[in-house]
Amino acid sequence: MTEEQEPDVDESLVDEDIESAVEAEPMPEEPAERVRAIVDRVLDEIDLDAEVEITETDDEIVASIDGTDELGVLIGRRGQTLDALQLLCYRAASMGVSDRKRVTIDAAGYRERRRSLLEEEAHIAAERASRNGEAVRLEPMSASERRMVHEVLKDRADVETHSEGDEPERRIVVAPLIED
Repeated sequence: MTEEQEPDVDESLVDEDIESAVEAEPMPEEPAERVRAIVDRVLDEIDLDAEVEITETDDEIVASIDGTDELGVLIGRRGQTLDALQLLCYRAASMGVSDRKRVTIDAAGYRERRRSLLEEEAHIAAERASRNGEAVRLEPMSASERRMVHEVLKDRADVETHSEGDEPERRIVVAPLIED
């Protein structure tokens, strides 16, 4: 996982000793099982009844969490709690391995819903910017979400995108391209 792929979380809040996240329980050897152990422990600690499905490819470990309980507490505002859990799991999965994999943690399909919403907002902003000839500022979002919006609009010939502001208020600006 490159620096670009890591979730946007204040790393000072992440405990350097990942194993303390699972206290006296030893960490499993396999990275995917480390992810499962941490996710299961977090779900137990916050008393959520949910199922965790782990899928693994050559370059990614995905933990999909579904259940009957309200998973909003696990998702957090704009996915911030999921992002923090994802960073913790990435760090644990990467300990002592040379071939690091991307780690994605999702709850109740949040990541896909958020991606679809941001793509729709990006296209609407591009249409407005192009039609009105004025820049459109989107809501503040994480670096990974900003990258996705830049990617969605990169092939449009009528607008350009850039980011402005400082974290955590950094946002995308969709501006019309001026024709010569």
